[in-house]
Amino acid sequence: MPQDNHGGQSRRDFIKKTGAATAAVASAGFLQTPASANAQTSNVAIVLDAIDPLTKTIPVLSAAAELRDTLIARGLSAQFHQSLEQVSRAQQCILVGGPASASARPVLAGAGIELPESPESLVLARGRAQGKLVTLAVGRDERGMTYALLELADRVKYGDDPASVLKTVKPISERPANEVRGVLRSFVSDVEDKAWFNDREFWGPYLTMLATHRFNRFQLALGIGYDSASDIRDCYFHFPYPFLLEVPGYQVRAAPLPDAERDQNLAMLRFISDETARRGLQFQLGLWTHAYQWIDSPKANYYIKGLTPETHAPYCRDALRALLKACPAISGVTFRIHGESGVPEGNYDLWKTIFDGAVTCGRRVRIDMHAKGMDQDMIDVALGTGLPVSISPKFWAEHMGLPYMQGAIRPLEMPRVTRTSGLYKLSSGSRSFLRYGYGDLLAEDRRYAVLHRMWPGAQRMLLWGDAETAAAYGRASSFCGSVGTELCEPLSFKGRGGSGLPGGREGYADQALRVSGRDYEKFNCWYRVWGRNLYNPESDSGAIPRYFRHHFDRGAEKAEAALASASRILPLVTTAHLPSAANRNFWPEMYTHMPIVDASRPHPYGDSPAPRRLGTVSPLDPEFFLGLDEFVEQMLDGGRNGKYSPAWVAQQLEHDANLASDSLREAKSKTRDPGSAEFRRLAIDVAVQCGLGQFFAYKFRAGMLYAIYMRAQYRPALQEAIKANLAARATWIKLADQAAGPYRHDITYGNTEQLRGHWLDRLKPTDDDIADMEKLLAQVPVTTPKLDSALIEMAMREVLTPEPRGEMTRLEGFHVPSPFFIRAQPVAIAVAVSNKMPKFAAVRLRYRRVNQAEVWQSQEMEPSRTGYGAEIPGAYSDSRFPLQYHFELKFDEGASGLFPAIKPGWNGQPYFVLRQSV
Repeated sequence: MPQDNHGGQSRRDFIKKTGAATAAVASAGFLQTPASANAQTSNVAIVLDAIDPLTKTIPVLSAAAELRDTLIARGLSAQFHQSLEQVSRAQQCILVGGPASASARPVLAGAGIELPESPESLVLARGRAQGKLVTLAVGRDERGMTYALLELADRVKYGDDPASVLKTVKPISERPANEVRGVLRSFVSDVEDKAWFNDREFWGPYLTMLATHRFNRFQLALGIGYDSASDIRDCYFHFPYPFLLEVPGYQVRAAPLPDAERDQNLAMLRFISDETARRGLQFQLGLWTHAYQWIDSPKANYYIKGLTPETHAPYCRDALRALLKACPAISGVTFRIHGESGVPEGNYDLWKTIFDGAVTCGRRVRIDMHAKGMDQDMIDVALGTGLPVSISPKFWAEHMGLPYMQGAIRPLEMPRVTRTSGLYKLSSGSRSFLRYGYGDLLAEDRRYAVLHRMWPGAQRMLLWGDAETAAAYGRASSFCGSVGTELCEPLSFKGRGGSGLPGGREGYADQALRVSGRDYEKFNCWYRVWGRNLYNPESDSGAIPRYFRHHFDRGAEKAEAALASASRILPLVTTAHLPSAANRNFWPEMYTHMPIVDASRPHPYGDSPAPRRLGTVSPLDPEFFLGLDEFVEQMLDGGRNGKYSPAWVAQQLEHDANLASDSLREAKSKTRDPGSAEFRRLAIDVAVQCGLGQFFAYKFRAGMLYAIYMRAQYRPALQEAIKANLAARATWIKLADQAAGPYRHDITYGNTEQLRGHWLDRLKPTDDDIADMEKLLAQVPVTTPKLDSALIEMAMREVLTPEPRGEMTRLEGFHVPSPFFIRAQPVAIAVAVSNKMPKFAAVRLRYRRVNQAEVWQSQEMEPSRTGYGAEIPGAYSDSRFPLQYHFELKFDEGASGLFPAIKPGWNGQPYFVLRQSV
């Protein structure tokens, strides 16, 4: 037997000694082979290389047991071994190791790949080790090794022939693109959330699924159910501490919660955090509320007793310390710092006291602070703890937008007059720009991490799964050194605000569509697409197609295409047209219709420009998109810029809705069982999203045509607006009817009208709007329009059939960015033109520091012999921030555009970013 030197020991002696550690873990049940799978010789041998200490860690052993169990479930017997010597040549062999595994080296060399140095990296390969053919699963650390094992388990689970899966592994070497890839699950309803919280059988499969798809952080968010301490109804866990433990020295309790239930809650939190750590994930506890007094809340089901303003901070400190000691697997705590936490903004002493609970808990835990209302003084309080600190801004307000970092925030969120008092003196005053974006957090010299959080506004209930979009998000999540993204998972905020109803969270009336006890299983594709693409957006492991093949056989490709196209619809809507940044107001999946004509008609969109009607709504990214009225004004004034118009948006929505519908029809004709619950869930949600795409396309056109009428007093424009609005109505009726049978007629995400109900409830505002238009038409005489008829007709044609945009295909080699810039030095920007490009009338440079509190700067570029040039002044580059810029183009033929444009599929970053040189 070969002799390897391990501290003077032979390989045989080393195996004997380290085998004791493996045996100790095996005795806990990880490596015990189920009786049903016992055999003299197993089909598959799993060799956990005893030389490598990583194979003894709990996450790796847990993942190895998952692989073993998956093999057995697919009809193969499998057993564990500590060395290749114990494996016969007749057995299939999976060799598991890490950097210390000598047996893995020849396989890596034979496959011509290396194990990346990055943490959490993995390699899969086939080759020979000690003369035996093996499938190699290697990880740089325990998490990378866990991913490698779970990747094999996933392939076996969804493969047509599990035996051949191991024999056909192609070499892959992957490393994470983002340090943090998180999922947030919120507890907001005792009616709907207690069941999964207390179900020990729920947590193992759920957390294993997260690890399989390469998420590495899980947040359980408590106290996130309300945006203030008023009108509190269901407040279970809202002020979390007294729902979890008794703190010696204080007589604080959540009445009428029994002590036994409180103690059981703590035991479950300990269990959940331990199970999370067992699978190699970080467990983040979200403590989103520190308010303990409810205002105007006669319907509250619990009240906090025994706490006073004087004891509030020390109680929270001591409770946090006790909680962290009771649950040692908690690796970090997320705090909502701004006024919605119940603590007035600027109360730094209180937070310093609370943070001391983490400082004195006996280990290093991460402090993560929600970004809204954040200022430097608060950052300094957190940094002063000496603990690692991250700040987590919202990615696209409280919604999902297109997959790039927002170019500009809405004017409503720009810095306001400084307020000196009040609960929201910062977030509604000088720091308002941090309400819905990263604000000024991305300075190059920052001493904290920035983690972006995607909130559940645009997607919370309907199926979602577009790998191309998720991959683009994976690339964008490390923007300017950000550490990654945390996603609020589907069904987030279900039952929020005391609106929970018995019968599960999924919202199905049709019992056959429910996923019993494991609501996350409906969204397996969501987790698969997001987790893997945040980990490696360049991956080609086949994880998405094999999932669809398993469920939809010959219809898989078209089913995947249908869901991908449907999934692109709502992110485009929210990017281009945002009636409210708050997800409690704007729920595009079940849209509350906004009036086109009469802004005084009731609707929930209070954070929209006045007068609050469809045409005045701002895009979520006003740097790259135009509002409806804004676009019409440009067309009728003859001065269009290169931004994306709502007419183009409507065209794209219709295109993808039609593409998704066609793909779904083909998938249904090819799949073996179109009546299966899996296919029906997909088909229903795709159909609803297609309907939403067509609805918004018609609604936007109606709004633009109405704006043409208002500006030009051209009666045919109003007639066309009515036609478009009637088409929107018909589309809404169709999608509502499609959802009427499958979904409950009261789906609740809150107690306000816009957050509960059904699509069938939403038609009256459009009926009222059509009536307003028809009434107006009856009163309008046939008169000469205020503007030239040819100009008006041109504008109407552009609304109904916009000219295609082709910037990307026509401008190859137009600009190559520099690798960096030097602070306080002028930054030269040049573009090159060629005979293959269209003729330019003008090129304008638009630039800004990567600081959303600032406005974009603009200057005409000067023509040169080879193209155009401009210079960002040194006085402007003298700042702590990176720079971003893009180009606005005017062509000789009259067209306009942007560079770099949003790519086909509506992804990619529409600007360049320059970091400062070190």
